[in-house]
Amino acid sequence: MIAVTFALPAESSEFLRRLGNKFCTDRNGTRIIRGTVDDREIEVLHTGVGEKVCRQQVEKFLKDQQFEFLISAGFAGALNDQLHPGDLLMAKNFSTLDLNDSRSFSRLPIRTANLLTTPALIDSGKQRKRVARESGASAVDMETEFIARACAEHGIPLLSLRVITDTPREPFPAPPKILFDIERQRTHLVKLARFLLAHPNKIPRLIEFARRIARARKILATALVEIVKKL
Repeated sequence: MIAVTFALPAESSEFLRRLGNKFCTDRNGTRIIRGTVDDREIEVLHTGVGEKVCRQQVEKFLKDQQFEFLISAGFAGALNDQLHPGDLLMAKNFSTLDLNDSRSFSRLPIRTANLLTTPALIDSGKQRKRVARESGASAVDMETEFIARACAEHGIPLLSLRVITDTPREPFPAPPKILFDIERQRTHLVKLARFLLAHPNKIPRLIEFARRIARARKILATALVEIVKKL
C-alpha cells in the first residue's frame, strides 16, 4: 500500500480522477480515499493546511498502518526566479525514499532542492528573498515538515513532491489572508468578493491564477501516476 497526502482537494482532484476502483472510507475518524494505479493500491489523505490540523490528521492516518512509502504532494511557492509555475520540485531535505536505482523516474522533469515549511503563506518578493537567504530553501509549503516527522517516527520512507504555483515574479493575485483562511480551512468567499469589488483590476489576475492552478494540478497528477507505476 502506498500513501499519498495533499493539503486540500484543490490539489488532489486531478490525481483522484485518475485512480481506479476508487471509494471513500473512514479510519480513526479520518476520511480516506482508496483506489489503484495499475495494480498498486493507494490511500489518499487530505491533511489540511498548517501545523495543527496536519499533525492531527497524519497521526491518525498512520496509526497501526504499514505503508511501503508515503508521497507528500501538493502546491508550493517559489522563493527565487529559477523556479517557474508548473515546475516539479522534489524536496531533498525531506525525502528519504531511495531513488538511486534502476527504478528511477529520471525522464520526468523534476528539480531537486530544499523545501521550507512555514506557518503562513509568503507572498511579497522582498519577503521571499529574505526567507530564501536565511533558510537556503528554494520553495515553501505549510505541511511537509510535520509529515516528515510523522513518517520518521513510524519508519515510513518519504518522497516530498511539490508543484510550483507562485513565484516572486508571478505572485498571488490577492493577499494570502484573502485567498485562504487558515482557521476556517477554506476561502472566505465574502471577503474575496469584497476585495474584488474594491480592486476590480485584480480580477484578470485571479482568472489567470485559477488557470495556472489547473495546469499545476494536471502536471502534479501526471508525475504522481508515473512515479507510482515505476516505484
